[in-house]
Amino acid sequence: MSTGTEIRPLVLIVSGPSGSGKSTLVQKILELPGTMPSVSCTTRARRATESSGKCYDFVSEGEFDAMVARGEFLEYARVFGKHSYGTPKKWLEESRRKGLDLVLEIDVQGAAQVKQKLPESVAIFILPPSREELEHRLRSRGQDSREEIARRLAQARDEIAAFGKFYDFCVVNEDVERAGHQAQAIVTALRCTNARLRDRVEKLLASFGGKD
Repeated sequence: MSTGTEIRPLVLIVSGPSGSGKSTLVQKILELPGTMPSVSCTTRARRATESSGKCYDFVSEGEFDAMVARGEFLEYARVFGKHSYGTPKKWLEESRRKGLDLVLEIDVQGAAQVKQKLPESVAIFILPPSREELEHRLRSRGQDSREEIARRLAQARDEIAAFGKFYDFCVVNEDVERAGHQAQAIVTALRCTNARLRDRVEKLLASFGGKD
């Protein structure tokens, strides 16, 4: 982003219930030039379709605890009382060094932590069109037991209830193409806000010289 003035990159938080399609919409945002993803660390086992460093960095409980002790996480949490997830601060540092807007795909707990540390961050919540559609999506994945689906639906209710506390925008993912355009439009609009471009406007104005 060579703009002729220093504009701090955006920190974009994307959250939503499991099955809401947030990962797909994150990829839509990352199609925009000038963006980069963060890669979360997790202690859960790597699935056969996953490679370390792409979706997640897979670490042991001991490694994760050591990173917490060294203060290396921007946010972290234990999910469903089983596995730990966290976003290393190095991604924030890299985004600022490269001048790229950082996209964090994290849960509500993580969003609350990031919002506290970085009040200027912008949070987008991905909402399923209905409870019935969310349950259908979870079942159609064929990954979870009946008990796990019930737990995810209960968690979804709590996450949706937290929307008003931490989130600035909401995208209803009923049609993925339309939702993707809406997510991209949010980022585009944020890049054009008065507050974000004020310094650049003032420098341009100054280049015209004083009034006669």
